[in-house]
Amino acid sequence: MEEAITKITELGVPFVMNLIAAILIYIVGKWLAGIISTVIEKLMLKGKVDSSLAGFTKNIIKAVILIFAIIAAVGRLGVQTTSLIAIIGAAGLAIVLSLQGTLSNFAAGVMLILFKPFKVGDFIEKGEEF
Repeated sequence: MEEAITKITELGVPFVMNLIAAILIYIVGKWLAGIISTVIEKLMLKGKVDSSLAGFTKNIIKAVILIFAIIAAVGRLGVQTTSLIAIIGAAGLAIVLSLQGTLSNFAAGVMLILFKPFKVGDFIEKGEEF
């Protein structure tokens, strides 16, 4: 009986501590992602950057920081993150290649946001049809 309790404490306590650390890493990462992305958005808006570009940048930065936090938390649990990152990269490549046409439209939208030929509130007139 004492051997079982010793074995449980030897294996269980480090796992529980790693689990608590992983949860804390995720919570702090999510909190930091929200704060950093909001600060960057406010700085961009204060610098008179278009609001759609500021919102787009905020969302991208928040997603990237959150992905890093998730990978760090999973790594704390003992999962080999190098293979996880390789799998994510391979899956991303496969998705990009399969959605090539759709992603070109997405890239065109991003270019419209970055180069901002139109601003929020502008009206666009449609040309004459034949």
